[in-house]
Amino acid sequence: MYEQEAHSLLNTILDDLEPDICRRDLRHFYTRLGANFYAIYTLFNRLYGQREDFEQQLGRLVEVAARQYIARSAELRAIDQQRERDHEWFLGQQWVGMAMYLNGFANDLDGLARHLPYLQELGVNMVHVLPIMECPAGASDGGYAVNDFRNIMASAGTMDKLREVAATLRKRDILLTLDVVLNHTSNEHEWARRARAGEKQYQDYYYLYDDRTVPDMFEETMPEVFPQTAPGNFTYDERINKWVMTVFNEYQWDLNYSNPAVLIEMLDIILYWANQGADILRLDAVAFLWKKIGTTCQNEQEAHIILQLLKDCCQVTAPGVLFIAEAIVAPTEIIKYFGEDAVIAKECEIAYNASLMALLWDAVATKNARLLNRGILSLPDKLDRATWLNYIRCHDDIGLGFDDADIRAVGYDPHAHRQFLVDYYTGAWDHSPARGQVFGFNAKTGDARISGSLASLAGLQDAIERDDEPAIASCIELILTLHGLLMSFGGIPLLYYGDEVGTLNNDAFMLDADKAKDSRWLNRPTYDWSRVARRRERGTVEQRIFDGIKRLIAVRKSMSAFADFNNRELIAVSNDHLFVFTRNSLSGAREHVLVVTNFNDQPQPLDLGDLRNRHHFSMGRLQDAISGESPAQAGDTLMIPPYRHYWLVAAA
Repeated sequence: MYEQEAHSLLNTILDDLEPDICRRDLRHFYTRLGANFYAIYTLFNRLYGQREDFEQQLGRLVEVAARQYIARSAELRAIDQQRERDHEWFLGQQWVGMAMYLNGFANDLDGLARHLPYLQELGVNMVHVLPIMECPAGASDGGYAVNDFRNIMASAGTMDKLREVAATLRKRDILLTLDVVLNHTSNEHEWARRARAGEKQYQDYYYLYDDRTVPDMFEETMPEVFPQTAPGNFTYDERINKWVMTVFNEYQWDLNYSNPAVLIEMLDIILYWANQGADILRLDAVAFLWKKIGTTCQNEQEAHIILQLLKDCCQVTAPGVLFIAEAIVAPTEIIKYFGEDAVIAKECEIAYNASLMALLWDAVATKNARLLNRGILSLPDKLDRATWLNYIRCHDDIGLGFDDADIRAVGYDPHAHRQFLVDYYTGAWDHSPARGQVFGFNAKTGDARISGSLASLAGLQDAIERDDEPAIASCIELILTLHGLLMSFGGIPLLYYGDEVGTLNNDAFMLDADKAKDSRWLNRPTYDWSRVARRRERGTVEQRIFDGIKRLIAVRKSMSAFADFNNRELIAVSNDHLFVFTRNSLSGAREHVLVVTNFNDQPQPLDLGDLRNRHHFSMGRLQDAISGESPAQAGDTLMIPPYRHYWLVAAA
């Protein structure tokens, strides 16, 4: 959009750029900057327009974007242009990701390069390496307390090695995802050290207070993230004699985005990692970016403005790079991180589908799909050029962030139902086979979250310890069913390392003093590659799970109906134990897939006549695309075996 005041200012900014920038061939940069500048100007003005140095700060932002464009390699610029032409490239059904801690999966970057054939054997073509930026030697919140935003841990390798591995991944058509922690630094970061030394410039990067007056005003409405291990949201730092906002842990200092210098620094860091070869950047804790007294300091409108601004600037410098929103918040809030009042994504192109994850674990515990059906029905359609990241487990805990209205609508009391789920997955409920642990118990509210590996939460650890083969087979079926839903729901399925071979809880974390108080390390394993090798031994647990997931991935990639274009229709059925939806391709062969899942441990009937009458469904004789078999059918009734998942298509 052309707007005279904004573009007059842009001309002034461009005239004032350093000669070494002006002499460069910036044709594509200037074209994109011209297209996006009015949006950049407007957003920056909404955040900082009241400042006397507004124009100077905006000029600094443009200079950062220009310098990072100059630093961007010709190869990466060519990829940018290719993805601009095919702007829906990431919505296809071919993408399947895996998240991993580098030291747990392969020790270091050299090890990752050696094990790429393993990932390709499975069918993974998007690798999310969990945070490897330089962090404190002891407690570091799993790498999310960053000492240096421009370097990686020596144990992982060197920056040269990272660029080499990124190039190798590109040659193999594997996407690289890296983390950028936007909300905070560690208290050992250079900015924090200089703030402690009394430098006003860096004290203004954080929330620092001489006494408890302002912190107490914040605390009145701010919830606690880690109430057990890090109660409160402020820490007194004796070296600086001030109270510091530390929403997560006492060693993680929250950045103050009301200071434009912070936003410009973090934009520079985002573009720096884009230039190292990252295809996707996971932006951590984005819901917390803006703090305001009298609010929860989560999901503030200014946080969305910051993300829009970062995205608009990235589209100018590195438009081929995508953002993931790590916002584990209420279902009605998650969808906003694609952007509001828009047709296409304008903040982050990808968001974690935390709602689906929590709803799946509810269905496993209750053995019915009542809340799952209700919760998905309440989830709004995503924007165009946006997609979900669907996952079952990750490096973090399981939060029970259901909507209370949905819980009541299916006949449960919200507090009692959440307590049942915590009890079920942590062994406090009689006859539960799950082996999880409580995480983040809040004594004030009674809320809690859950830690544990997928296999252990699904009952596999219990079944193996009892040497109960029927129970083992049932757990494997459930694990494959959950992965089948990730593959077919709509979005990018994200596996978690170890789940593909049924890795059990990592109880060894209790022996490490820096980890023992954080039960999330229960689901942060270290690979035993001799055990992983058992995937090639017929009949082992590892082989049955690995080959099952490998088959799901291969079939997913072959089915155009699984591309993500809001082409899913939830089907209401009379059997509460079933979760049913259709996926339909919007072009080409016009595929139609009926996805059916039974969450119960008993066979369940599906009335096809009901589907025909209520949804105009007609596909004749049906065949499962995964197994190639036709399910048992008597007249209009399909019998769905326990914990079975079908992708039903018209039989050939």
